[in-house]
Amino acid sequence: MDFELSSEQTLLKDSVDRFVKDNYELAARRALVASDLGFSKDNWDLFAEMGWLGLPFSEESGGYGGSNVDVSILMESFGEGLVVEPYMATVLLGGRLVEMAGTADQKETILAAVIEGKMQLAFGYSEPQSRFDLFDVTTTATASGDGYVLNGHKGLVYHAGSADKIIVTARSPGGQRDKAGISLFIVDANTKGLSLKSYRTLDGQRASEVILDGVEVGRDAMLGAEGQAFPIVEKVTDLAIGAASAEAVGAMRRVNQMTIEYVKTRQQFGSPIGSNQVIKHRLADMLIEEEQSKAMSDMAAMRADMAKETRSDDQVQTASATKARIGEAAKFVGEQGIQLHGGIGMTDEYAIGHYYKRLQTIDKLFGNVDYHLRRFSDAR
Repeated sequence: MDFELSSEQTLLKDSVDRFVKDNYELAARRALVASDLGFSKDNWDLFAEMGWLGLPFSEESGGYGGSNVDVSILMESFGEGLVVEPYMATVLLGGRLVEMAGTADQKETILAAVIEGKMQLAFGYSEPQSRFDLFDVTTTATASGDGYVLNGHKGLVYHAGSADKIIVTARSPGGQRDKAGISLFIVDANTKGLSLKSYRTLDGQRASEVILDGVEVGRDAMLGAEGQAFPIVEKVTDLAIGAASAEAVGAMRRVNQMTIEYVKTRQQFGSPIGSNQVIKHRLADMLIEEEQSKAMSDMAAMRADMAKETRSDDQVQTASATKARIGEAAKFVGEQGIQLHGGIGMTDEYAIGHYYKRLQTIDKLFGNVDYHLRRFSDAR
């Protein structure tokens, strides 16, 4: 494997790093989080202008043919800045579902608008009872005339409040926890019968409870074949796990940088606390966790780029092993960063606590450490 960035990847990293430096000082981020939208429309337009919204899509789909390694480069920098724009929800979840399962017309209509920054998507996959099991679906799709009627409750749908279209999983045949029988539907945000209860999450992101009460959609709203969506959902979420892991690496890197800077300047008994041997050992352990996480994240991205279209147990294991390892590292690095900052680390005015919250949220996203350890074992 070649771990060196190409010239194009170096340019990508430099451009994202420059964006973060210019736009994501803590005060600016806090203002975005407190705003009605929860992110910057100007930033989103810049994402489109820079080509980041089309990065993971193939050239045939109107994108730029970027690799999973390219996505990881971008997400690491987003993690360093705690970027709040809905890149994961719109591009890496919704957009990829459309690309993998959509018809030519759906791709042309939806992906083109996403890439231009004119449309945002959200993906409703979790339900109140499902916890982390993507196949635990009680939302129903009942055939009616020339379409379907959707009924159900989706919980924790990231950025549904700002989305133009929400993609949801729904079941026609089968039992609640059957992997067969799950379909994907695209629902316009203003469709009658669809309602949202939106809120701010622990880490400053936006999410919603989505209620589908007799929502009528046409057959053209279905993505892919009826009842056969689960393998696509699982593949897209495993790719998203790789991207979220890269974001966590970026956040851990910034936690370590801030902590090192702090212990060099914080004086106690006439000398910096960083001169204490115990503190040095803790910092070394934090840096080791970051480097191991970076290696896991890079491996996951490279394996995803080398993988064939069909999924395998090895791909499942790679995604779960990466998520479990990075979840453990994120918890350790975040907690040590807070502790070494002392009382100031607990304040909302200081950045370290915001990184800790984001790292804890990423740990729960698509399944926590315990879940992915079990999933890894089941795939063996």
